[in-house]
Amino acid sequence: MDDVTRALQEARRARPADEARRSATRFATEAADTTDVAYASLDSPVGSLLAVTSRRGLVALLFVRGDEDTMLERIAHDVSPRILEAPSRLDAVRRELDEYFDGRRRDFDVGVDWALTQGFSRKVLQATHRIPYGSTSTYGAVADQAGSPRGFRAAGNALGSNPIPIVVPCHRVLPAGGGLGGYGGGPDKKEFLLRLEGAWDNGRLF
Repeated sequence: MDDVTRALQEARRARPADEARRSATRFATEAADTTDVAYASLDSPVGSLLAVTSRRGLVALLFVRGDEDTMLERIAHDVSPRILEAPSRLDAVRRELDEYFDGRRRDFDVGVDWALTQGFSRKVLQATHRIPYGSTSTYGAVADQAGSPRGFRAAGNALGSNPIPIVVPCHRVLPAGGGLGGYGGGPDKKEFLLRLEGAWDNGRLF
């Protein structure tokens, strides 16, 4: 058997496997393009994150704590059952977070989908979304901006259940009397983010 014949036979044998791989890749790409909600795991200096995006924007950015399936079920119910793990759909979110943690980004350009929030909680989070990089506010102040000057406790509850931390920077909201206050990811992560932004040093605000 000459070399040309042998090469042709090997190419024929390899073709079904190559076609199968191409078909699988094409199917995965088409599925990612047509699904309503995509999610992916991301690494960060504050631990693993689960990012979820819809066609309107970022729906959730969760600190991984073992309850991610519950949140994905909620998103499937509240946003769309057409949900798929599709890391390529989260490339922009991943890039912007990397730039933020490297100190090269102060504002996020990714859109936000507020589908998991409503009412007063949504207004609190939207007010929080406007707090500039390196600045801080108080629970009372964001409650006031949300239309309820005395609703600081309700504002605290809304911030504690913020589905999009970091991008919606609830870490920038502090108690009026001093200290860090609560944070869904834990006080160590809140302090890390404030230090990263130059807003906290040994318990002092800047």
